[in-house]
Amino acid sequence: MQSLVCLLSSVVYPEDVTLKYTSDTNFNRWFYTDYNFTLAALWSPFLVKTSDADSSGDTFKGILNGLHLDKVDEAWAAEITKFDYVIISAGQWFFRPLLFYENGQLVGCNNCQQENITDLSVYYGYRKAFRTAFRTLLNLRDYKGVTFLRTFSPAHFENGEWNKGGNCVRTRPFTREELKVNQYIREMYSTQVEEQRAAAEEGSSRGLQFRLLNTTEAMLLRPDGHPNHYGQSPHRNVTLADCVHWCLPGPIDVWNEFLLYMLKREGQIAFGRKLQEIG
Repeated sequence: MQSLVCLLSSVVYPEDVTLKYTSDTNFNRWFYTDYNFTLAALWSPFLVKTSDADSSGDTFKGILNGLHLDKVDEAWAAEITKFDYVIISAGQWFFRPLLFYENGQLVGCNNCQQENITDLSVYYGYRKAFRTAFRTLLNLRDYKGVTFLRTFSPAHFENGEWNKGGNCVRTRPFTREELKVNQYIREMYSTQVEEQRAAAEEGSSRGLQFRLLNTTEAMLLRPDGHPNHYGQSPHRNVTLADCVHWCLPGPIDVWNEFLLYMLKREGQIAFGRKLQEIG
């Protein structure tokens, strides 16, 4: 989103209209007056409803969130019917210790290390969250937009884990011979793509389009694109390297090049449909 705003600024600057819609600083909107075009960022890192892990009165040390995997985050779902194109993504937040709820009941967790709670793994929660998000889009009565799944964004920690000295000091892309894909990346990618394909198949019978904005392979090749120890506030703990987020400008700009290509393609498809109707 930040990349897209920066790229568009080479042509025109938008008006920040966020406060006209909400006081929630996690939801931002910009209006491009000359083009009658609104860009919005609806921040919901888990896509589904969350609650404090100890909201039931129990205390789970080190666990910040409980995820209600069968209930969508209504904050974004209530806004989505207003848009023609929706880009949905989620990833790294699911590696945190999390509790999983379904039908209001605790069914398991990811890396919670709690007695008498089954560890269902990150992939269980990830799959169910995307399934719920896609099902919501399929069932929204007034939603007629095109949905893009932007695929998993990989981290590039080397020489240790993120909290154990890991960093990303490379200054050039991987060659294909150097590239080694960790199994967790394969699993995260395949999990969300499988759910997208299922949604696309169901959506086709309802006139809804679900597209794949596949950025994962391109970004796997760019370990040089992360801030590492740079670009952080002097008040932050810079002993931890940032090998998750991306530099701007940087490799992440290619996501919007892919997006532009796909939007043009959608326009061509829509034009073709109109010609068929006329004929």
